[in-house]
Amino acid sequence: MRSTFHAIEVAKRSLFTEQALLNTTGHNIANANTPGYSRQRVNLIESRPIEAPGLMRSNTPGQLGMGVEFTSITRIREQFLDDQYRNANRSLGSWSIQSDTLSKLETIFNEPSDSGIRTVFDNFWTSWTDLAKDPESVTGRKIVRENALALVDAFNQTSKHLSDLSDDLTSNIATKADQINSISTSIASLNDEIHRLESIGDNPNDLYDQRDYLVDQLSQLVNVTVVKNPEGYTVSTGGLTLVDGNQAGTVTSAALESEFAAGGLNGGEVAGLIISRDRYVKDYQDQLNALADTLVNGEITVTIPAGSTYQGATLSADQQVTVKGINGLHKLGYLFTNPPTLAGDFFTSSSGPITAASIQLNKAIADDPMQIATSMRTDASGGTNETVKGNNTLANLMAGLKNTSFKFTATSTGNGITTGTIDDFYASMLGQLGVQSQEATRQATNQQDIVSQVDSQRQSVSGVSLDEEMSDLIKYQHAYSAAARFMTTIDETLDRVINGMGRVGL
Repeated sequence: MRSTFHAIEVAKRSLFTEQALLNTTGHNIANANTPGYSRQRVNLIESRPIEAPGLMRSNTPGQLGMGVEFTSITRIREQFLDDQYRNANRSLGSWSIQSDTLSKLETIFNEPSDSGIRTVFDNFWTSWTDLAKDPESVTGRKIVRENALALVDAFNQTSKHLSDLSDDLTSNIATKADQINSISTSIASLNDEIHRLESIGDNPNDLYDQRDYLVDQLSQLVNVTVVKNPEGYTVSTGGLTLVDGNQAGTVTSAALESEFAAGGLNGGEVAGLIISRDRYVKDYQDQLNALADTLVNGEITVTIPAGSTYQGATLSADQQVTVKGINGLHKLGYLFTNPPTLAGDFFTSSSGPITAASIQLNKAIADDPMQIATSMRTDASGGTNETVKGNNTLANLMAGLKNTSFKFTATSTGNGITTGTIDDFYASMLGQLGVQSQEATRQATNQQDIVSQVDSQRQSVSGVSLDEEMSDLIKYQHAYSAAARFMTTIDETLDRVINGMGRVGL
């Protein structure tokens, strides 16, 4: 014999279950735009049926259904897509930083422009050409001096900007280390809370989402490896353990750089920062230093015309000589002194060897433009040895350096040029920078497309579709209404049984 109140239990379970479905659907709709949220679903099963009670098996066919129950509420998530997203995200983080750094380098060199180093070089060579037309001109000498000052200032400022960019990248590595530590601490805290809730049989889906969202953010900073354990996630990058259960490690910028050198840290913004500083910025600093040093000291071969005074003797024929850069050439010229004296260095260093940061105009020239030599001829025919005024041999040779091949000093990476003009070397620097910047931008764009594609695939699985949720909402609403109507029907039936049966005449 069946229980009179059996149907009440069936209706109650149905109402509770449909209410859980409605609540979960509402939760999905509410979080449709929440970053990192995964849609949730209620897992339904038929309640365990019972057999009609009796001393012996009932003759009633089948078993007595007990309605519906929900066993759990779980989130829709695919680990494979998470791994794909994080791998793509680390590459995006690295290339984005590299692209941004190369863009800043292009801004520093500012070419082509009217204020870049190339223009300053052109003005410097042109001023020597103009001085050669009037080698005794004080005004011409002052223009050469001012253009030389502009040239060393361009070297100094560009070198300073490169140093500032390098320092900025270094400080950003420390900032990223702090971000990593902050995210790691949050993941460890979530691991602890999730483990506590799982131990009492709950599914903390929202906490799962928060933890995975933090790991996604971490994957943009460094390449991460995630292992799920009973205590939660173990997160590492290379040989550095960032999170182990409820314990968060503490990383420093030095530890990150050491791990990068060991090859364990090979992606993310941190890797991009280190690559940008140690590969790009250092390379262009080295090349700029090589350019400054070669201009001043690089070997060049010039032809001294007949009639010039070289090593105290008058040349009877043209003679080719090899000198050390502008300084070596300038020291072949004579000043207008009595007796004639050879000129000194044109450029000097503020400290140590010649670099883009240390190059400066010789203080003697900066104070007195008459210390600039233009003549390479002396004359002792008048009884006294004098520098021949009006001679422009040295000025012409200086102006010709624009098209003279220099032997460049080696750089740590090199740009493929060991001999060539100053303009050729500088143009090769700019060409290399342009190609690198274009490639980094292309890679960053491609990685962004890949990340967007993988994220779209993830959203198709885990994201909330409002159309689908609204459709489910109507379906669950109708089911809830039907269950409530069923409950009302049973209530009315029982009312008749309890209050109406046995009363004659009613």
